[in-house]
Amino acid sequence: MTAALLLSGGVYAQSINIGPGGLSVDPRTPHERRVDRDIRREERRDRYERAREREYRARYRGERCRTITTSEETGRGMVRRTTRVCD
Repeated sequence: MTAALLLSGGVYAQSINIGPGGLSVDPRTPHERRVDRDIRREERRDRYERAREREYRARYRGERCRTITTSEETGRGMVRRTTRVCD
């Protein structure tokens, strides 16, 4: 691994990660990573706001809602699905 890092002297990486999937190189600049992080944060916020709006509609419009959770065994383990059903 050290030899690979020394031989790639012309390559400039912002981040080198060693994890379960092996060695990965992130060539993005810190600014690009920050922009991606902000985009993901906005998506989470939008998803949260949509969930709050659904909850509000269900509670104050008199809809009756329930949450159904199903579990099934797959080759990779248990998979749980949660579905919200409003009548």
